[in-house]
Order: sequence, then C-alpha cells, then structure tokens
Amino acid sequence: MDKLQEEHPNTGKRPCRQRKPPWLKKRMTVNGSYGEVLKSLRMLSLHTVCQEARCPNHFECFSEGTATFMILGDRCTRNCGFCAVQFGSALEPDPTEPLRVAEAVRRLGLAYVVITSVTRDDLPDGGAGHFAATVGAIRGQCPGVSIEVLIPDLQGDRTALETVLDAQPQVLNHNVETVPRIYPTARPQAVYGRSVELLRRVGETSDAVVKSGFMVGLGETESEVTSLLLDLREAGCDIVTIGQYLSPSASHIPVVEYIPPEQFERYAEVARDIGIPTAASGPFVRSSYRSRNLLENTRQILRERSLRSRIPPKTEPSPVQS
Repeated sequence: MDKLQEEHPNTGKRPCRQRKPPWLKKRMTVNGSYGEVLKSLRMLSLHTVCQEARCPNHFECFSEGTATFMILGDRCTRNCGFCAVQFGSALEPDPTEPLRVAEAVRRLGLAYVVITSVTRDDLPDGGAGHFAATVGAIRGQCPGVSIEVLIPDLQGDRTALETVLDAQPQVLNHNVETVPRIYPTARPQAVYGRSVELLRRVGETSDAVVKSGFMVGLGETESEVTSLLLDLREAGCDIVTIGQYLSPSASHIPVVEYIPPEQFERYAEVARDIGIPTAASGPFVRSSYRSRNLLENTRQILRERSLRSRIPPKTEPSPVQS
C-alpha cells in the first residue's frame, strides 16, 4: 500500500497539508553538555535513538547531559511506516557494545539511563541477551545508576522477556505506538495484542515499573485512544507517554492531524482517571523524554497508594449501652 496515497488508508481523511501550528515550534538551544555528549558518542562509536529517529527533543536532552542509547546497530529488521530508523539487514551484535555503553554512562556521569534498540527479528532471542549484558555492564561500572530499557516485542518470546527482566531494570518500557486499527499501515509486522500481553507479563512477573507510549495525529479517534488507555491500564501500565506524530520524510506516513495542547491535556486526564498513575501527554512528549522525573513521580504515587491501602477503614463508634 502506498504511504503517500491521497486519502489515509485507515481513516479516509486526506493528509494534513497545513504548516505546523505555533505550539509545534521549538527553539533549539545548546550548551557545553551537548558537545560532550556528541564527543562521547563518537569516540565510543555508539548510536542514540535521539539522532536515528530524529527526535525533536535531542538538542535539549543532549544539552542536559542525557541520551537514550540504541544498541544492536542502526538497522531495523522491520519497516514501520512512521519510523526514521533505517530498515535493512543488520550486522551481528557487537560483544564490546555493552562495555562501551557503560563507559559512556561513566564519562557523562549519568544518574538515569535509557537503553533501547532496533528490532532484531533475525536473532533467536530478539536481542534480549544483549540488553541483559548492557544492563549488567552499566551496573558493573556505575552501580548507582537507574536503568530503563525500551524493548521491542521480542516476537512474544516469554523466555527472551525473562532474560531482560532477570537483569532487573528499574523500568521496562515497550511502546504500543498507535491504536490497533492503524497497525496495518504503521506497524505491519507487529501485533497489538502481543505488545499488550508483553506489558501484562512484565507487571505480573517482575518488580519493574511498567511503561508504554503511543503517538497521536495518525487519524485515530478519541474513543480509540480511550480504549487503548483502558487496555494499558488492564495490562498494569504504570506510566504512559503520549506525543504528536511528526512524519520524518515525504516517504513516511503523512500526518493526518496536529493535535492541540488542550486535547493532550484531556488524554492525560483520561489516563489518570482510569487509574494509570503517571501520564505525560503533550506535542513534544516522547517515550524517553524526562524519564527520570516520570519514574520518581510514579514511585511517589505508588507509595501513597500503598500507604492508603494499609489504613483500616473508619468505623462508627459503638453505641453507649445504658
């Protein structure tokens, strides 16, 4: 199916031809930390999803001394219609990469690290062992660092998921990306139910904080977003991130709609109202944006909920006997 056809294949709506609205204009400022991050990445031959996926926040994050490391190469075995990461045959995993990521974390003095990867359907474990090795290498050099892993669906392999969870990351993130109706165009090689089931298993079998995210502006309806949020809540999701889809190029799926900030606020309210502890929702929100703050906020909410659950219910005093 041609991604550039006149009408969107899922909605029948024409692609959005208007200029980006004012709320999607962002000043790019850099400081010395930006250069230090770039220098370390180049010296250690590392990739970041910030650059590969053309994230609009990467100038801000690099300037704050943070980055989301992308392991297992820069070629993805899936060709999703929304993603800027290159599609093609991938190389064998580099056994030295986990140590190089750990060295970058040490050099940059990071307190919170996000590790993600391209999808590697060519590997028997989907790259799970490489994720575990990277987490272990970071812990070996920087034992106090909090680690979030943003993983692919591992083709639903439970053993592979257990391999990642056994490394005990503080947060396990897996993005559902969009509502199920749009999967055939946006994620033709993925399965919505498989992604939701992965999140459910994380919550049922580990102590990791469960996180997921998705984009809007692809032609989804508000009721579909609400249904998606309900699925994430039922799967035990603790954190959800919602951001505006921005088409990386003319060959990718076009933007159908630029969602106004007030609608993002509405989605955050819906998420919180149905019981998801933390919802970050806004035009520039991305899966790894301000992840450390989201984790701290979620832990505080979960602590408060736990304390409230231990408080015995109030009882009326017994009547005085005459």
